[in-house]
Amino acid sequence: MLPMTSESKNAAAVLRTAPFLSIIVPTFNEQDNVHELVQRIDRCLAGVYWEIVFVDDDSVDGTLKVLHQVSRADPRVRYLQRIGRRGLASAVAEGILSTSAPYVAVMDADLQHDESILVEMLQRLESSNCDIVIGSRYVESGGTGAWSKRRRIISDVATRLTRLVLRTTVSDPMSGFFMMKRDAFNSAVRRLSSMGYKILLDILVSAPRPLIVAEIPYVFRTRQHGESKLDSAVTWEFLMLLLDKTVGRVVPGRFVMFTLVGGFGVFVHMLVLAIANRGLDFAFMTSQLAATVAAMTFNFFANNLLTYRDKRLKGFSQLTRGLLSFYAVCGLGAVSNVGVATVLFREDYSWWLSGLAGILVGAVWNYAASSMFTWRK
Repeated sequence: MLPMTSESKNAAAVLRTAPFLSIIVPTFNEQDNVHELVQRIDRCLAGVYWEIVFVDDDSVDGTLKVLHQVSRADPRVRYLQRIGRRGLASAVAEGILSTSAPYVAVMDADLQHDESILVEMLQRLESSNCDIVIGSRYVESGGTGAWSKRRRIISDVATRLTRLVLRTTVSDPMSGFFMMKRDAFNSAVRRLSSMGYKILLDILVSAPRPLIVAEIPYVFRTRQHGESKLDSAVTWEFLMLLLDKTVGRVVPGRFVMFTLVGGFGVFVHMLVLAIANRGLDFAFMTSQLAATVAAMTFNFFANNLLTYRDKRLKGFSQLTRGLLSFYAVCGLGAVSNVGVATVLFREDYSWWLSGLAGILVGAVWNYAASSMFTWRK
């Protein structure tokens, strides 16, 4: 066995001490920020047994190489590489589940969150009965920094919308910077939607009881390296989360979105049917077949873009396989639709009730089967 150097002895000593605080940092293409973030955390958490868990969604810019180097040099740094799945919320959940620390913090890798308030957040959790401490941009002394007017308006509207589902008063429920007791997370984890980027809102709404919240002000910084991940997709995923938390206990939010897409698919079907049969004078059977394929194709791409955005298929190969499987699923769904409706009609149920029952069975089948076979990641 090789003799231990002083550095390896120090590392071993650190490893023998279980972390008191685990900081979960989702990453995707953040290679220029990793070293700097670790150094800042090290400076501000002197005297605290901490660790950082980077959860990387298979970055392509060299972030994984940097994470490997940093974690080899400092045993307080770990990373998880996720392949084939994306999303900040699910990344945070996996990161927290990978640690045994009694306190967990969540922050971004882009250096826009003020790490200097981590100590105060931890002290607040230890010295009071609160479950979660939020780094807030909207309490006194906090701020959004160099945000544009448009971004501030969008954030304000989103914050107001969260009142539809929140059971406690929070000034900044959209914050991505917070610290919580592990027990609070454990109480909510099995109810999390893990959709999109707003994991804090997901936790607050999913907890079985209203969590006790404290807020500490900080000023949001300007990104120095890399590109922002904020785009229209974030807004859409936020709305999907609200939908899931509003009706999800009765019917899955994805199913609601799936049926809405199906409704637009009916419009596409009738439009193509009218153009082919009435406009181009094709035979009705030919026109109906073309309209059916057009509607299924539309539904596939719309669901891939919207309903299953966090599992969306990319590239020619994935899209082709997905489309063919979706055709097969919907074909069987059509058979079940007609079969159920016909059986009920023969049993003297009204035509409209039989038809609706067939549509419902077909929709449920299409949703369940496509979730299993088309978007199974």
